[in-house]
Amino acid sequence: MARYLVGIDLGTTHTAVAYADLEAGQEAPIRRFPIPQLIAPGEIAALPLLPSVRYHPAAGELPPESLKLPWPKPDLGDPVQDPVIGELARKLGAKSHGRLVTSAKSWLCHPGVDRTADILPWGAASGIPKVSPLIACASYLAHVRGAWNFSFPAHPLEQQEVVLTIPASFDEDARALSLEAARIAGLKVRLLEEPQAACYDWLHRHRADPSPIANARLLLVVDVGGGTTDLTLIRIEPGCRLTRIGVGDHLLLGGDNIDLALAHLVEERLLDKKLKLSTAEFAQLLQECRRAKERLLAEGAPESATVSLLGEGSRLIGGARTATLTRDEVRALVLDGFFPQVALSDRPHGRYGLIEFGLPYAADPAITRHLAAFLAAHARLAREALGDAQAPPVPDAVLLNGGVFLSPAIARRVLEVLGRWRAHPVLVLDNPHPEFAVAAGAVAYAQAKRGFCPKIGGGAARSYFLLVEGESGKPQGVCLLPRGTEAEQEILLENRVFALRLGQPVRFHLLSSSEDTPYQVGEVVPQPERFTPLPPLATVVAAEDQGEAKVRLAARLTEIGTLELECVPLEGLRRLKLAFELRRPSSRRLIQDASHPHLDPARAQIAAVFGKKSKEVSPTLVKQLRNELEKRLGSRHQWDGALLRELADALLEGRQRRRRSPEHERTWFSLSGFCLRPGFGYPLDEWRIDQVWPLYRQGLQFVNVIQNWAEWWTFWRRIAGGLDSARQEAILLDLRPYLDPSRGQKPEVLRQRSYENIVRLAAALEHIAVAEKIQLGQWLLARLPHPKEPQDALAWALGRLGSRVPGYGSVHNTVPKAVVEDWLQSLLALDFKAKPAAAFAAALLARRSGDRERDVREELREAVIAKLKQAKAPASWSQMVSEVTELSEADQERMFGEALPPGLKLLA
Repeated sequence: MARYLVGIDLGTTHTAVAYADLEAGQEAPIRRFPIPQLIAPGEIAALPLLPSVRYHPAAGELPPESLKLPWPKPDLGDPVQDPVIGELARKLGAKSHGRLVTSAKSWLCHPGVDRTADILPWGAASGIPKVSPLIACASYLAHVRGAWNFSFPAHPLEQQEVVLTIPASFDEDARALSLEAARIAGLKVRLLEEPQAACYDWLHRHRADPSPIANARLLLVVDVGGGTTDLTLIRIEPGCRLTRIGVGDHLLLGGDNIDLALAHLVEERLLDKKLKLSTAEFAQLLQECRRAKERLLAEGAPESATVSLLGEGSRLIGGARTATLTRDEVRALVLDGFFPQVALSDRPHGRYGLIEFGLPYAADPAITRHLAAFLAAHARLAREALGDAQAPPVPDAVLLNGGVFLSPAIARRVLEVLGRWRAHPVLVLDNPHPEFAVAAGAVAYAQAKRGFCPKIGGGAARSYFLLVEGESGKPQGVCLLPRGTEAEQEILLENRVFALRLGQPVRFHLLSSSEDTPYQVGEVVPQPERFTPLPPLATVVAAEDQGEAKVRLAARLTEIGTLELECVPLEGLRRLKLAFELRRPSSRRLIQDASHPHLDPARAQIAAVFGKKSKEVSPTLVKQLRNELEKRLGSRHQWDGALLRELADALLEGRQRRRRSPEHERTWFSLSGFCLRPGFGYPLDEWRIDQVWPLYRQGLQFVNVIQNWAEWWTFWRRIAGGLDSARQEAILLDLRPYLDPSRGQKPEVLRQRSYENIVRLAAALEHIAVAEKIQLGQWLLARLPHPKEPQDALAWALGRLGSRVPGYGSVHNTVPKAVVEDWLQSLLALDFKAKPAAAFAAALLARRSGDRERDVREELREAVIAKLKQAKAPASWSQMVSEVTELSEADQERMFGEALPPGLKLLA
């Protein structure tokens, strides 16, 4: 039995812990748990907060005994031998370059990287050990667990009731990863959204007298933390009945962005405008600016603060550089840049935000503009709560939470903006400890579940939809679970029956919406593309016999705060729980789910060539299969994702019959690769890749046919994005003899094996190790000057290998910019007008990502732009070098070597 209720606020900047003793019953006070941690080598103290940072010391930097904690080292699978966590880590990080892990929680919700890969500290030099965002977050929770168990040995944390808070805007990926981090740390937790937790803290502190909100009707919780801004609306009804009626979408915008803006300002003062600090130096400067900001925004702040950037090595002191920030300029930057006076009709602007350390921050840093957009999106419910259909949808009460509101100037600005929008002042709910309110509120929430204090209603924060094909063939959304559905309440979609294929892939596309439209269960909604796609729910149901089972879908919001879906059979089968396929790094998705009206005849055509009963098929019919499919289905370049994968599945059924003739083999690889490209983006693509991978080891049957080799390599290039690193490394091992100039392969062998397609395949292997990419690039450069080499393919491959923004791989796995700068120098020596492929390759290598760890030097980018313009290259090529931008469809096609399926959305 649990003795304590424990709340953990795993923050971007700090972690706080609160608890209450269940034995004290209803009146149990909520206490802060001071967290023991290293504050100096060999010195431990219990502090109110645990800085959510890690320091990875160099070998021999600190005696091992000076880092020992009074509890056992957790078994997390941590790749770093002895990481320092907490206050000492923060102090050590301020005096070093590239060894401090920060903002791990922000990385946990960043879909552009593999969050289980060892990528932090971002931009650390080679030789510095790294950790994944998942393990970093788990290590903070494990530290809390160890500290608690040391302090309460009779009541270990893993046996208590623990509530872990998360941003309300966390999607299903980030929620699942938060639960996984807790599991790795040895904890079983319930999730609670942070703005609700802050409100629970207020309710608990005023449980004896909630009269301060007696006359209020609508409460806005503005929670601006280190990494995110969370917005929540709560309706207040007589008797202190509270119901959450709206939550904001994910907004990677918070105190970290203010620190970044100040660091950029100081950097300009320390260096010439064309120069930039290294990522490690900038990380150190960022910590210095954070401390200066906290001093200059506080009440009674000094007029200025000095920011120092230490040198390295022997120049640690003599190489220090300093700059001064004044109180007035910091306040102006923060208030005018992040909390400007805006109109209620204003909306966020900009497509691309500040990108630092690989994190894609919100494009518009003005939190007040995001607030205006949030209130507009929930206008109907806001007016209902206020009881005035003509009133501006602005709350009459506000609760400010998060570290930034420790600054009275920022708090005053937000209140001024809300007051102007309302034309009346808003009621401000007191929050004496914004850095602790969320942890305390998590405990209050656990108490509320026991009836010890008022509970906030509201249920699911979003409505959830199933994407289905409408009568016109266009996708529609069917409401599975309306917003407001209470936890553990099962919603059965009774008016729809689905055919569940046994032994075959089953896929369900889900969408969510935080808008205030009151949807009903089973309601069909047109134009669902405005909703937010979720990771797909998919599975393969094992069964001895092929066939179909009729099922309905049941949805529920679990007690721990995650969405759960089950297939409910009409008869026979047991219930089948569907699991989310968490998105791969750099999320890409196909949302079309409408089958083509001529799909069945097309499948029959494929079966006529590759079916069990089609042994005697003329070579002409095999060769004409693609043309016949296009006559029936339209141009293959317009086949959408659903159609492509349906055709791919039909081809997969006949994969063993591809060896009947050279034409069968060539046609199968050509069509299958086209239908499976790029190997990801559609539910169950991993399952499909598992089906085709054994073919690689089987190899080609007709090895003397040059065109078959071309289709073989092209097939693997097309689906390379779906191959994991181990499979890509296996392919590269086989390609090495053809690519390494020192091997001296005979020209006739290279020609027979379709050498140009080998080059293109090698460049498409984005999951291989960085060292392998560098070596490949050097080989390509060595071959590039020779006129008999396929120079267009070599140049294209070099650009793809070193592109600053990967096509599908994780951004942490890009070639170092120093290497790419050398490659660029070689390309700049070529004639871009005569060699357009070299010009495009140079644009990819110099492409601006916004991340200083990846972007090449300013003068090199300027040189590339000048040469591109001189060669009259497409304007989009210069644009991608000069600013952060998406690739046009034409340039995306150039990068991948062919057009991607319609509807495939790449998120860089």
